[in-house]
Amino acid sequence: MIAAIALVDFLVVGEVPLGFLYLIPMLMVGSVLGPWQIGSVAALCTFLAEAFSDLAWNVRTGISRDVLFFAAFFGVGSFVREVTRNRRVTLEHLHEIELQSDARRQAEEQLRMLIESSPAAILTTDADGLILMANEAAHRMLLVPAGGLPGRVLHRHLPALQNVSMQDQSQQLLRAVMQARGLREDGETFLADICFSTYQTDAGMRLTAMVLDASEDFRSHEVSGLHQLLLGSRIAIGAVSHEVRNVCGAITVVHQNLVRNGLLEGNKDFEALSSLVVSLERVASVNLRQTVTHATEVDLAVLLDELKIVVVPSLQEEEITTKWLIEPGLPLVWADRSSLMQVFLNIITNSSRALSKTAQRQLSIRAWSGKGKVVVEVADSGGGVAHPEFLFRPFQGGAEATGLGLYLSRAFLRSFGGDLRYQPIPGGACFIVDLTPAVASGQDEQCTQSAY
Repeated sequence: MIAAIALVDFLVVGEVPLGFLYLIPMLMVGSVLGPWQIGSVAALCTFLAEAFSDLAWNVRTGISRDVLFFAAFFGVGSFVREVTRNRRVTLEHLHEIELQSDARRQAEEQLRMLIESSPAAILTTDADGLILMANEAAHRMLLVPAGGLPGRVLHRHLPALQNVSMQDQSQQLLRAVMQARGLREDGETFLADICFSTYQTDAGMRLTAMVLDASEDFRSHEVSGLHQLLLGSRIAIGAVSHEVRNVCGAITVVHQNLVRNGLLEGNKDFEALSSLVVSLERVASVNLRQTVTHATEVDLAVLLDELKIVVVPSLQEEEITTKWLIEPGLPLVWADRSSLMQVFLNIITNSSRALSKTAQRQLSIRAWSGKGKVVVEVADSGGGVAHPEFLFRPFQGGAEATGLGLYLSRAFLRSFGGDLRYQPIPGGACFIVDLTPAVASGQDEQCTQSAY
């Protein structure tokens, strides 16, 4: 194009300069070339415009005219280059905005689906406690028809959150977990685990709460506690009856010897003593030795992990070094989960009590399987037991409490086919829990065995 313009400028004769036509190729090269390249093309166009111009050239007028030509050509090319670059940047920016907008829409959609599909009730309120958003689980939990929660006051269903003030925007933001009473639409009360947080928006303070219905867990915990209490009471009463029967047997032998001697024949007090012994034997004859445990398949590895969560903080406070050696792939065991947890807690509590009196405080928990059973070993460096023959006897002397802890623990284990043994080790004590691997044979019946 530059050559064609130069040819036209050469052929056209007259006083009309055609140098302005070189602006056209400058408009084209400005969109694709760099600054130095645009300057070179502008210099070429300036030379051609001056060479084929009909105007006379001299130092005074020619230089100023060439400078203006070059400035015009270079300015047009640079202008087009900047316009093109800005357009490209703008298009890239718009593309980035579109990508971000699409990503935001996808994130919002995923968040909306996550909230709507969540089994936990999720609610958002403003500073006045009015519900702005509630998912489907919240409507089901509170027995409110779909879409009926927005616009209501949250305190109507969760009164405990009424104490969370959000009117003062300068106050510290809250992040908290609480357990409180909740109210359904029909007036039914339930136990709610509430995780809530407050945050600041342009429209004011907001509160978001995640609510779980803990009523079933609470009922299960209380029923399990009652079951443990009754089971322990039966075993304890059985132990008392056993001891009373032994005493009654000894008294009966002495009574029969005195009867044969005839020294107290006809003595009313002696005859009354005989009647009292018979009555006491009748009271102690109640058979409480059989205990019933609802055993199921228990994942021992998971239970030991839960045990670790429970006991590690207290052991660390006592500065007890603990080692957990759990064999991978432990089979399921046949046990009552809550009873088994109580057994381990009792053993570790006894070890912790013994270790508190020593300078070297080490506790190890090992679990492995073999020879048709699963074994859990709890060993400590607490100095051992002075009289191991009395360990599993009820109401043993020297105990810090009732002396029933190990007795009940072994009774619990034997009720579902396990056992508890003591093994002395140098400088310490070792309690071994034997458990029966669960047999995948559909055993859902109750495991009923003697606790003695």
